[in-house]
Order: sequence, then structure tokens, then C-alpha cells
Amino acid sequence: MRALAQNEDTIIALATPQGVGAIGVIRLSGKEAISITNAVFKGKDLTKQESHTIHFGTIRDGSKILDEVLISLFIAPKSFTKENVIEISCHGSSYIIRQIIQLLIRKGARPAKPGEFTKRAFMHGQFDLAQAEAVADLINADSEAAHQTALNQMRGGFSDEIKKLREELIHFASMIELELDFGEEDVEFASREDLTNLVNRLLKVINALIQSFDLGNVIKNGVPTVIAGKPNAGKSTLLNALLNEEKAIVSEIAGTTRDFIEDEIIIGGIAFRFIDTAGLRETTDVIEAMGVERTHAKMKTASLIIYLFDLADTSIVEVNKEINILENAGVPFLKLANKLDKADPTFIETLQGQHPDMLFLSAKDPEQVEMLKVRILELVNLDKFKKGDTVVTNIRHYDSLLQTKNSLTAVIEGIDNQVTNDFVAMDIRQSLHYLGEITGEITTDDLLANIFSKFCIGK
Repeated sequence: MRALAQNEDTIIALATPQGVGAIGVIRLSGKEAISITNAVFKGKDLTKQESHTIHFGTIRDGSKILDEVLISLFIAPKSFTKENVIEISCHGSSYIIRQIIQLLIRKGARPAKPGEFTKRAFMHGQFDLAQAEAVADLINADSEAAHQTALNQMRGGFSDEIKKLREELIHFASMIELELDFGEEDVEFASREDLTNLVNRLLKVINALIQSFDLGNVIKNGVPTVIAGKPNAGKSTLLNALLNEEKAIVSEIAGTTRDFIEDEIIIGGIAFRFIDTAGLRETTDVIEAMGVERTHAKMKTASLIIYLFDLADTSIVEVNKEINILENAGVPFLKLANKLDKADPTFIETLQGQHPDMLFLSAKDPEQVEMLKVRILELVNLDKFKKGDTVVTNIRHYDSLLQTKNSLTAVIEGIDNQVTNDFVAMDIRQSLHYLGEITGEITTDDLLANIFSKFCIGK
């Protein structure tokens, strides 16, 4: 399936971000990349130079000098796309960049489509589809964990896992197909017991990968964390302490926060998006009531809730009532007792007896806030990631794994029910198909267009 329509033309795009900078890098890829660039480059003859060399000179439109540049030369197949690649490092003026790109387009290059450089690398066998998608994840990674996960996948960690599964299954598939060819001979080339053991082993691996998706989603997208509680419990103070900046307005007046305020910080390599919400209480104030309603909506979509209450202004009955509500919500939450410096020791002792997992602190104490960060991180299961296990972060891969699981389960059911070989073979072929979709061994033009359209233009 890799033999899909391939373009032989030469593409061009800005590889660095839009806007003014010290330098801009313009990338060309294609059969004519070197000759097109050479036609406007005043310096060494690029057609006679070795790969992986850099050359100083000027880009000229006729007699007009557009800029002094450095030309990086990559001759096929020793390049990212496995085509001839030119990278032009020029001054970062938007005007200069635009003039050079327009000149090269007039000379025969074509503006690249989103992700077209990476797509060409995939089409030429530089890496598989899962690795290509990891390139985009690596670019968008905004935390250490997301970076490490994307890097592992780009280097083939996830792909290798899938390919091993596929290779083992292909062997049995071929044996089953052979049996179909000798149907009249009543011979068995593939042991049903061995096939069952293999499928059960594959299902164990597939299930582990499926279950890792929740963790992968956390690593890739961060953890939306809602800070909820009664008005004046110290939610805004806590948010400011976590962010180490005055993000939210702090006031003694209850109901100051009318809407949610959010910002992101990195804890232990994981991005946490903290959301300070309006206080949870009944109110006749129309604006505040809308804020409370939005708070409930945010809590339903959160991955973690920090339930915060004021030790000096909350009864044990209120605490237990609100904890019961949160337990029924089905979202992981942390019980956090605030204003420790103002609390009654007897009340603290009662709470500790009823809720041993409760954390006590004063949001204004930096050391205690750091302890809170440690506890928050503990609530996010990172064991698999830290051990270097493969983690699924892509919804497309997750869906294909679910389809694979269903097909493999059908294989087991077919063997148990002693169905004919052709039905078993069909379920095995389906499993192979879905696994192949992940790495791109089975793909379509529409699928590729959808995947690479999400890339930036210069990649």
C-alpha cells in the first residue's frame, strides 16, 4: 500500500516559525531542488558539491541581490525525505523570506502542503506512519513527559511493538490459508492450541496498550485539574501559589471569582492545567449563579478535582456531604483542608480519623504548596511511562487497537466453537489489517491526507 500516488515535483516552504527572527530557514525537497536553487545562487556550483555540506553565497533575482545566505545541501537518499533537499538559511526578515520563496516558485518549485515533507519521508520508507505522526507530537510537546513519549515513538518504540505482534500473527495466518488450499486433504498445518495461546498472548499485549491510552492522553494533553469548594475557601490563593504569580484576584469578599480562571504549570514533567472556579454555593446573584453552573460543568470534564475547604469555616457535616457528592461524580479528587494556621486542633484530629488521605496545609505557605504538588503528581499514574513501556497517545492508534482486540476475540470464539477455517482466517486477516493501519502498511490516500493535514506547512 505504500505505492500510493507520489509527486515528483519540488516543494518549498518556510521551516521556521512565521514572523521576524534572527534567521529564517526555507526548505526545498524534490528531484529539482538543487538545480532550482542553483539557478538563483551566486557562489559555488551546488550541482557539483557533496551531500551534507554548507555553502555561503547570495540569492539573486537577476542582478538584484535578495540576501546573503547559507545553503545546506542534502543529496538523495541521504535526507529527511530521501529526496534532494536544500535548506536556505537567510536573515529573518518577512520581506526577504517572501521574496526568496516567490523567486524559487517562479523558477519551478511548488508551495508545500501541510505535512508534505514528512509525508514524502513516509512514502519513501524513511519511517512508518506511527513514527511520522510522532514527528508532529514531538513538535507540539510542551512537557518533558510528552517530549520523551513522542521521541520514543518517533524512534520506533511503538511501531516495533506492533510489528512484532503482526509478524507472529502472519505466520499462523499463512498456515490457516494453506489449510484452505488443501481443504480436501483434511490436514492441519496450524495447531489450534498454539494459535489460541498466541492470540491470548497478543490480547494481553493489546489490552495493556489500550489501557495505557488514559496515561498517554495525560502525557500528551496535560491534566485538567479543577480547584473546587465553597466561596472564600482559598481557591484563588491556592491557584496563585501553584502558579507562583498573581493570576487570580484574591479578596475577603465571598463570590469574587465569578468565572473560571485557568493556567498551566509543569509538575514532574507533566503539564497540569489548573482551573480556579466560582465557589460552590446557592446564590441569588445571576452572574455568580452562572459561574457556579460553569463550575459544575468543568468538574464533569476534569481529570482531577482538588476539593478545597476552609478549616476555620466548615463543619464536619458539610465536609462529608460535599465529599459524598464528589465520590458519586466518578472523577478522581484530592481532599484538601486549607488555612491550617487558623484551625481547631480537635477538628483536625476528627478529620484525620475519618479521612486519613486528607491533606492539610496553608495555601500561603510555599513549603506546604510544594508538598501538595508531590501529592498531585502521585495521583497521576506514571509508572508505565517511567519504566519505558510503550504508551499509546494517538486516538487513531487507540481505535485500531480496539478493532484488533475485537477481531482477535472473534478468533478465540471461532476456535472454541469449532467454526470452519475460512471464518477463522477472515478474523485473522481483519486483525492484521487493523494492526497494519497503525504503521501504515495498510493505508489510503484519504487517511494520509487527514493525518498530514494536521502538520505545520514546513514539516
